[in-house]
Amino acid sequence: MPNASELALFSLIVEAKSFNKAAQLAEISPAALSKKISKLEKNLGIQLLYRTTRRLSLTEAGEILYSHSKDINKQVNDAVSAVSSFSEGLSGTIKMTVPTISGELILAQAVAEFCQLHPKLSVEMRLENEFVDLIKEGQDLAIRTGVLSDSSLIAKPLLQSNWIVCCAPSYIEKHGTPQTPQELSRHNCMAYTYQDKGAHDWYFSQSDEAYYVKISGNFATNNSQALRKAALAGYGIVYVPRCSVYDDMQRGDLVQLLPEFHGRQLGIYAVYPYTKHQSQKVRLLIEHIKDCYQQQAEYF
Repeated sequence: MPNASELALFSLIVEAKSFNKAAQLAEISPAALSKKISKLEKNLGIQLLYRTTRRLSLTEAGEILYSHSKDINKQVNDAVSAVSSFSEGLSGTIKMTVPTISGELILAQAVAEFCQLHPKLSVEMRLENEFVDLIKEGQDLAIRTGVLSDSSLIAKPLLQSNWIVCCAPSYIEKHGTPQTPQELSRHNCMAYTYQDKGAHDWYFSQSDEAYYVKISGNFATNNSQALRKAALAGYGIVYVPRCSVYDDMQRGDLVQLLPEFHGRQLGIYAVYPYTKHQSQKVRLLIEHIKDCYQQQAEYF
């Protein structure tokens, strides 16, 4: 009879869609993984996978087995997580990677507060906008915004990030206030280029209507702080996450434009590798970050 480990490895191969990728996630060699699956097929007396150099697919029996075994990894991880605090406690180090905007704002304070609550624990936080390979880089946790496509990662939603249009009062004094999104085409709109799409096509919605407005301007940058400073100096209009300019708007240094129109919304997620059980310390850090975000939801 197959054991839980063999079934978990079989499910991992199906979800990773590759022996090599599954072997990497399971931290064993592809040859060892292939041997284990061959043993599983031999014990069951039936072929589970069609394997070629380019493609991996399930047999009919493999589809049935996968439908019953796909939750084994989750059940094992949940069980380990439930007792992990007894063996490890909140000590050691958590390595995490976060976007620059998040790291410079509420997130840094939330993580530092968590470390103070647990003196035996330390956190190494990297600020970078590139989404690194968590397993290869040895990272336990990432905070990410937007659509996540890597199926080997688990993503837990934390909050929605709302984008707004804003500028300095001095810009309004010189150029007036746009009354509709379409009027932005007549203004100097400065683009934030660190995004897959939408740098020069700004999204708006009102009631049941949604559309994009093409903008143009004489300055664009992939750095949010550079864009913010250009806006503070009165050089143009920007379209950015509200959290990045919230304090500026509270002081009156920036003014929100077109508040009756909704901008884009992107989910903020806590992300960690699928094959690593979620340790007690990582789980509690995620909960702490989520609580801090929700307590200051007006930022977002």
